[in-house]
Amino acid sequence: MEKASTEEALELPSLPLPLPTIPSNVKLESLKPPKYSIVSRSEVGTSGRKISLLANHFKVSVNAPDAVTVLSEDSRVVESKRIGRKLVDKLYQTYSSELAGKRFAYDGEKSLYTVGPLPQNKFEFTIVLEDSFAKWSPDADGGPAETGKRTKRSFQSKTYKVELSYSAKIPLKSISLALKGVQSDDSAQDALRVLDIILRQQAADRGCLLVRQSFFQDDSRNYVDLGGGVLGLRGFHSSFRPTQGGLSLNMDVSTTMILRPGPVFEFLKQNLNLNDERFWLKARRMLKNMRIKTRHRNMEFKITGLSEKPCCELYFPMKVKNGGCGEVRTVEITVYEYFTKHCGIELTYSADMPCLDVGKPKRPNYLPLELCSLVSLQRYTKALTTNQRATLVERSRQKPRERIQILTDALKNNKFNENPVLSACEISIGRQLTEVEGRILETPRLKVGNHEDCIPRNGRWNYNNK
Repeated sequence: MEKASTEEALELPSLPLPLPTIPSNVKLESLKPPKYSIVSRSEVGTSGRKISLLANHFKVSVNAPDAVTVLSEDSRVVESKRIGRKLVDKLYQTYSSELAGKRFAYDGEKSLYTVGPLPQNKFEFTIVLEDSFAKWSPDADGGPAETGKRTKRSFQSKTYKVELSYSAKIPLKSISLALKGVQSDDSAQDALRVLDIILRQQAADRGCLLVRQSFFQDDSRNYVDLGGGVLGLRGFHSSFRPTQGGLSLNMDVSTTMILRPGPVFEFLKQNLNLNDERFWLKARRMLKNMRIKTRHRNMEFKITGLSEKPCCELYFPMKVKNGGCGEVRTVEITVYEYFTKHCGIELTYSADMPCLDVGKPKRPNYLPLELCSLVSLQRYTKALTTNQRATLVERSRQKPRERIQILTDALKNNKFNENPVLSACEISIGRQLTEVEGRILETPRLKVGNHEDCIPRNGRWNYNNK
């Protein structure tokens, strides 16, 4: 009996927890979003001998009478940032009047920025992008894209539906308020981010390689040969920064690594070991997604892989006319025979090499290796060797006067003050480096050995005979 009563007691439901009670004399207050203010730094030091220094900052004046309008862009499926920028350029060319003639800065994702209000808060546009190409009859069995009868040069078009919707407004005056130490929310940082996006848009318009806020032009004078088919490319970092002296444009020299443009096989010989049994396996991984341009048609493709068989053994079916009767028959022909006999192109060394595949998984498109060259401004993201790092450090070293000249020339050549979006913001950038006050501190004295004073000479400490 006791056992049964114990089990029944355990099965009883537990009592619910009591609800929290609020005393009658307590008043509820709603929490407001916090506001922040810039903490003033303590006074600067005074020790040492004062000297004048030049900092890599260019003073910026901001009138900013208007706010930046943020538009959210929806173009359904966009294959890449390159296509997105083409859409924005075509949008301005085609529908400039509907957008009140305003220029845009595109962040490469889903947002557009312009200065001032627009006629309405939502737009819908239809944009057609056209690419010029030489039209050939299709081949779906792995043959070159050029197989078949070539017709006149035509245009391949693709239609996009672009929707623009009002998203937000960023007041540019928040920058001035933040510089004065007035309380501000995150709008000042948003405004500075917009100004940096405007710089990126200008660099993209000039055909630069963009790496965050660093921009690199395709200029052979800025190349540094690192060996192994890799080049160091010198460019510039630029971004707007708030300082004690006001808003400034910070510029500095930047370096990134790119693939050496030129014949694909020359790059492979420099980057890989020809005597390695796994040479072509490594080449397949190395070349995937690289962009190439064909020598015979001057067309650009992206590499998707390598063929399993060499060029002279890689067959594909090709349709040919049978004499004068007009009948069409299908013959098996190798890629090598097609280019040498039907195209009249001499192939000197790629007959026994795999072909580059620039097609799709179910529709390969093979090209002989020696007809393809790597295009410029392709980043090299693998780790550098010890020798490459040493070469990069040595060749990138610059003296102060040389760096000053490079930065002032870069500011002059970029013509930021002629940028239409920055001009609409009433932002102007000075042409001189900012002069700041520095101090040379007294040389420290050390007691070493037998309590002898040790004073450095030419920046070095000498402990000999101490």
